[in-house]
Amino acid sequence: MHLTVRRRRVFRAIALALAAAALPTMTCGTATLDNAASANPSLQGLWQSTGYGTVVSIRGHHLRTYETTRVSCLPGSLEAEQSGSPRAGGALDFTPADSEQAGRITLVPNTDDDSDVIRLRFADNAGFRTLRRIHELPSRCGRRPPTNPRSVFDTFWQTYAENYPSFAAKGIDWSAVRDHYRPAVTADTTDAELFGVLEDMIEPLHDAHTGIVAGRKQRFAGHQAGTKAPTSDTVTRIEKATTASVGTPQQRWGRGAIGYADLPDRIGYLRITRFSGFTENGDCARDQAVLDKALDAVFSEARTRGPRALRALVIDLRFNGGGSDALGLRIASRLTARAYTAYTKRARDNSADTQRFTSAQPIGVSPRSGGPVYTGPLAVLTGRLTVSAGETFTQALMNRTPTPVRIGENTQGALSDTMDRVLPNGWSFTLPNEKYLASNGEAFDGTGIAPTLREPVFTDDDFAAHRDSALTRARELLG
Repeated sequence: MHLTVRRRRVFRAIALALAAAALPTMTCGTATLDNAASANPSLQGLWQSTGYGTVVSIRGHHLRTYETTRVSCLPGSLEAEQSGSPRAGGALDFTPADSEQAGRITLVPNTDDDSDVIRLRFADNAGFRTLRRIHELPSRCGRRPPTNPRSVFDTFWQTYAENYPSFAAKGIDWSAVRDHYRPAVTADTTDAELFGVLEDMIEPLHDAHTGIVAGRKQRFAGHQAGTKAPTSDTVTRIEKATTASVGTPQQRWGRGAIGYADLPDRIGYLRITRFSGFTENGDCARDQAVLDKALDAVFSEARTRGPRALRALVIDLRFNGGGSDALGLRIASRLTARAYTAYTKRARDNSADTQRFTSAQPIGVSPRSGGPVYTGPLAVLTGRLTVSAGETFTQALMNRTPTPVRIGENTQGALSDTMDRVLPNGWSFTLPNEKYLASNGEAFDGTGIAPTLREPVFTDDDFAAHRDSALTRARELLG
């Protein structure tokens, strides 16, 4: 979805491998439209996002977007229709027309009585985007940019220049990248040559949330240096090794993405391989319902209170391709008895200054209301195949009390939501534009979140010896 994807992109290689193998928190849901008079007049018109490079148009019950930079404006792929009447405070819900983008979008009027500022929320994202009223589309939106190779290059470069959040952290001079590659792009540059140039520009970022798609055959997906993209054979080996080391059958939910087993010494083992796709046509609401059912079964009265309660819990995220931040926060709410800040979130503000960001939003974790929660010792297993929402969930647990011990290896280092954009020639590309900050201001983009205790994760030596070093260390520590 081109308003920055509402669901963070699952790391492509992990997603493909999983498919080969088996396949404050928003509440998901939609309503039906009551009548034609239900549109909120104060939300009608054009709205420019702060950061995210997007213009949102609300006409009647229809929402659509435009993707903008200083040199381009293209129609976004996101179109949605209002669902239901205005809610309390005048908020409106919209449902995307594309089933692959299913999940509620909510526009919320400003509580400070400033009618020229509203907030936009996606049901399965954390936080919101600020939109400010504009009275006409930017002039460049009235004409489609040329589709020649240099125009494609300029749109691609400019989108990164205005939105990519980590050039400084990764030691990349983006202006120098333009100066190096742009002279080689001419009217005679072939599609294959142009694709190669764009790939060469972003490959050094080593970022799992960067990618380019040019038809069925030309695709590029970035990843952290040293990360081996898992194959179906790798997945099979991981599944066998994990099953053997757990040593007892796991209950399964969410098309196998969620697994739980009771280990000896009253230690629980919860494994999550993604934060999306828990149902065949899983939108946010369906995924949330499946997750809640699983969590109700895992965090029962018997496991959270009394003589048979868990003494400790292991959460295994070593092979987690990401998904919805909101679902990760939903799990975190079952693991605390007190509210706390998970992290703060901010986005590049589209300016030429690569160090300028929008105001940071604190994202909170609140205890589940009216049901049992687990508040005991916790170990979190991570590795390079812990990506995206798997990483933000790991980060969301860092301020929990008692503090979890993290065992394994650094996560992938790709925490941001993704922006999915289009180029004038019809190609699509992806990039991150946000930073998720810890309480001390630290960001983990590129480096990933480091473990407290370092142990090998899914190495050939571990596979050959039929051992699981990280899980064994967790069980020894917690037992």
